[in-house]
Amino acid sequence: MAETQTGKAQAVVRNISDTARWAAYFRAQESARPDALFRDPYAERLAGQQGVDIAHTLPEGNKHAWAWVTRTYLFDQLITQELEHGVDLVLNLAAGLDARPYRMKLPASLQWIEVDLPEILTYKEGILANEKSTCALERVRLDLADGDARRALVAKLDQRAKKILVLTEGLLIYLSAEEAAALARDLASAANFQRWIIDLASPGLLRMMQRTTGKHLSEVGAPFKFAPAEGPAFFSAQGWEQMEVKGILKTATQFKRPPFFLRLFGHLPEKKGPAGNRPWSGVCLLKRRGNGLKK
Repeated sequence: MAETQTGKAQAVVRNISDTARWAAYFRAQESARPDALFRDPYAERLAGQQGVDIAHTLPEGNKHAWAWVTRTYLFDQLITQELEHGVDLVLNLAAGLDARPYRMKLPASLQWIEVDLPEILTYKEGILANEKSTCALERVRLDLADGDARRALVAKLDQRAKKILVLTEGLLIYLSAEEAAALARDLASAANFQRWIIDLASPGLLRMMQRTTGKHLSEVGAPFKFAPAEGPAFFSAQGWEQMEVKGILKTATQFKRPPFFLRLFGHLPEKKGPAGNRPWSGVCLLKRRGNGLKK
């Protein structure tokens, strides 16, 4: 009997960590373009054949590369901006196969902490064993679902720096609303955790994703779940205020990345407030309430 598409997807994607290989594949594809929005010379090795297979096996697994690379570009831009305003420690939660400490020009004195599950970090260390980071890089093997361990890490790092920036690229969509709120409260509880860069989807986009790629990721225990109706304002009750919001489609349209029919929508002015049923995704910069970084 021929293997079904679902069976192939399950065989290639084993768990949530495998989505990091998928993301690395898109960064490798972007880096090969003459007009690349960023260069990640490590992405192809990090993705490996499995990253290629995931992209070509999952339903619509290769269809929205423009959104993935635009998200990475926007994170890069906001990280650079916040470093210019004095951030002295970057905490990358669910860091996966991100290679920013190697590919970006960062201050040598910058503390960069990567947190993820042991398997994915061990794999990454093996691939990058002979490479040198541009800043002071550390890796912490930790299950972010372990609230006590997470809070202990936050408290420990809060003593090590004065202006901390948190990254959660591609993480929040896999959390429940309760889990996202708990994470936000834990981060806001530490006085020196001043900035947080997140990506968000609207409820309308979440439903579309759940019917395609998300259906197959659910079968391996990595369902898409989080898309708050309030948008970034969801985090207000947990101690975070919205500073900047960058729409992924609108940004990608500037570089002529999405299919032509989507670019037509990308040229339209973005409506203010939550997107609701409209398919929308964006990258947001949040600041902790209280004494933030001085601009």
